[in-house]
Amino acid sequence: MDLRKLKTLIDLVSESNISELEITEADGKVRIVKADPLANAAAAAPAPVLQAAAAPVQLAPAPQAAPKAADAPAAITGHIVKSPMVGTLYHSSSPGAKAFADVGQTVKEGDTICIIEAMKIMNEIEADKSGTITQVLCENGQAVEYGQPLFVIE
Repeated sequence: MDLRKLKTLIDLVSESNISELEITEADGKVRIVKADPLANAAAAAPAPVLQAAAAPVQLAPAPQAAPKAADAPAAITGHIVKSPMVGTLYHSSSPGAKAFADVGQTVKEGDTICIIEAMKIMNEIEADKSGTITQVLCENGQAVEYGQPLFVIE
């Protein structure tokens, strides 16, 4: 596996809620594990550790409290726009710029409603239904998972 690809994978793990990443390719296997800062507070936490592994590809999110929106899925009515990828959600194209979509705003199918940054690539997320934004379920700069609800459109 090439060094640039390893560096990109290490950056992805260190900047996300992922605690462990394991990849198997024809060249070999790589396992990246993020050090737990709470495990040894006295010692400086090293960069993610690389080691050989013999298991298939796995992507496990770090344990964390579930977002409030996930606690009450029955309260959400309308069409839910879900995240098509893992990354960091941004409501606007740059800091201080107007948000693509706010509560009460009418959107058409195909309108950009947010951006998700994944591996230093900005991906525009489009509304998959026309209607009015009734709920914004994620904060600006929040890490999102695949399939996580982002917006509710009615």
